[in-house]
Amino acid sequence: MTIPFRPSASVLSVNVGQPRATSGTREARTAIGKTPVAGPTLATRLGLVGDAVGSPDVHGGVDMAVYAYAREDLHAWQRELGLQLPDGWFGENLTTLGIDVNAALVGERWRIGGALLEIAKVRIPCNTFQLRIAEAGGPDRGWVKRFTQAAIPGPYLRVLEEGEIAAGDAIEVVHRPDHGITVSHMFRALTTDPALLPDLAVIEGLATSVRSKVDVYTA
Repeated sequence: MTIPFRPSASVLSVNVGQPRATSGTREARTAIGKTPVAGPTLATRLGLVGDAVGSPDVHGGVDMAVYAYAREDLHAWQRELGLQLPDGWFGENLTTLGIDVNAALVGERWRIGGALLEIAKVRIPCNTFQLRIAEAGGPDRGWVKRFTQAAIPGPYLRVLEEGEIAAGDAIEVVHRPDHGITVSHMFRALTTDPALLPDLAVIEGLATSVRSKVDVYTA
């Protein structure tokens, strides 16, 4: 199903980052800190050129190639936390504008610049995310719980067609599946409400890691 073009939906910035050591007690490296780049960036099957993954055992791969978060949601967290959250600060590769990324459907496809992307998974907050908030002057604890309760995680996208993406590119929703499972719905199923897990079984091309959770719950 083709969705009418919405000219107000666009990429505000394209963000990449390289791993750095964390400040926590457990030795680790993270690439959560991302900053906007100038000019177009190639979106490949495994992510954006110039971007890196600090913990490849839990991040990255074809189903987590590109992470998107809305500028509108960053603004809301700025007000709640009393922090300045520039584009890329949540670790997102694409800071979007004019599209509710959490009301988008899993399996929805976006044409951005020369690339075609498909929503595959959702962001699950972790201790590294808590440390980043604390480093910026936010709460030392409780952030993961607050983020989880809000259920506005932002989606991970697969790259179906590789191509260049740049700030200012329109986001054209070119396909929406019929199942009605949104990004927020999947997030709640994987976090606060596992009773929703069977709902995810209808998603065509469901990410393997999510499918395994559905299978375990329904066994």
